[in-house]
Amino acid sequence: MARDADASTALAVRQKVQQFLNAACTGNLNLLKKLAGQLDEGKGLAKTIADIKDANKRGALHFAAREGKTEVCKYLLEELKLDVDTKDEDGETPVLHAARQGHTGTAKFLVEHGADPNIPSELGATALHHAAGIGDIELLRYLISKGVDVDSQSDAGTPLIWAAGHVQQDSVKVLLEHHANPNAETDDGITPLLSSVAAGSLACLELLIQAGAKVNVNAGGATPLHIAADSGSVEIINCLLNVGADPNVTDEDGMKPILVAAARGNRGAVEILLPLTSKDESIPKWTVDGIIEYMQSEASKQQEGMRNLKEGNASKDCTVPKQDLPEVTPEAKKKAAEAKSRGDDAFKQKDYHMAINAYTQAIDFDPTDATLLSNRSLCWIRLGQAEHALADAKACRALRPDWAKACYREGAALRLLQKFDEAANSFYEGVKLSPENKELVDAFREAVEAGRKFHGTDKEKSKSAS
Repeated sequence: MARDADASTALAVRQKVQQFLNAACTGNLNLLKKLAGQLDEGKGLAKTIADIKDANKRGALHFAAREGKTEVCKYLLEELKLDVDTKDEDGETPVLHAARQGHTGTAKFLVEHGADPNIPSELGATALHHAAGIGDIELLRYLISKGVDVDSQSDAGTPLIWAAGHVQQDSVKVLLEHHANPNAETDDGITPLLSSVAAGSLACLELLIQAGAKVNVNAGGATPLHIAADSGSVEIINCLLNVGADPNVTDEDGMKPILVAAARGNRGAVEILLPLTSKDESIPKWTVDGIIEYMQSEASKQQEGMRNLKEGNASKDCTVPKQDLPEVTPEAKKKAAEAKSRGDDAFKQKDYHMAINAYTQAIDFDPTDATLLSNRSLCWIRLGQAEHALADAKACRALRPDWAKACYREGAALRLLQKFDEAANSFYEGVKLSPENKELVDAFREAVEAGRKFHGTDKEKSKSAS
């Protein structure tokens, strides 16, 4: 009977906690105060409310900010003096939640009450990234006026890269007016200009070119002209060519932009590029029809080969069997921790080769620690070594299949390899594990969009083709 009573009491407490957090979401301040009083066990109202969190370590202030309930934020900050920069499990502060949802007034209120808008999430995104990505110009200007770094880096790039990739022309313009770097790069070589081309935004592209963005950058073996040729955007191709894009640069597969366009059947792109591209002697007929026919034939052969390869590997289990992992002694774990610390220090100094050596030593001591593989994967990405990064990410996922960050690492490596469909799948697996993780959600959407552009399957292309 006592156990039943204890279980009933615990259930009642959990229900009240959920009702309390819902009250923060809906802005029901009276109910929030009432429930907080009922949950108080003598710690005092402020301490009680500060300690009430959900499974992702988000409290009342996070939820009120996310839903734009400024009055609740006011009560929590002005009367209870809660920490305005409290972080959830993803390292996100209340002002990040407000900015992401476009609650401009709430975000400004939080900053005016001491919130630091420079604090990034665990993946590096700041409130400025979110304002730029959704086109909240009022908040964008306000945050810049507060001294937020316009070139702050996240795993998905600077605010300018976010703005260009989300086709936010006004955000791009404001950021450039405040001297954002038009040639900033992500760890896998994505620039604002390349991001605008992948998103199909001619307006953003023109703004970036005017600001001095380089047009012959190379990300994972492909230039902006390769991406434009793949999507078949005649306007973007002409724009790039007019400012010096090189039609004779090859990607990592040895293909020039014209061949990429032909493989996708983008006739208009092939017609533009043909007189500007040096002849490829391996193609029998160097004409528009001849190039398209040849490349589509080659693409069909490659797809057939890939299907056969997948069928041959379908029955193979790529996961690391748990029973095959060695037992790690306390002494080995201690040595692994020491090596990891050296790796962390080297990473902070951006000495990625030294960090890789240290993490490798740590992995030798403790091959069961997925964090070590995740860290080494990130180092490989910083060095542009996508294959190594992917191998570590896959091993990391095998050890911890329920870890969202492992999915993110795998997706990032696949994105660097321009395997956008596979990257999207990895990011989506991470989203399923951590639905509230904005960076994962954004990475998934961007990978899907990049895949559509890269494979020429977006709806607008279908309409123009018909």
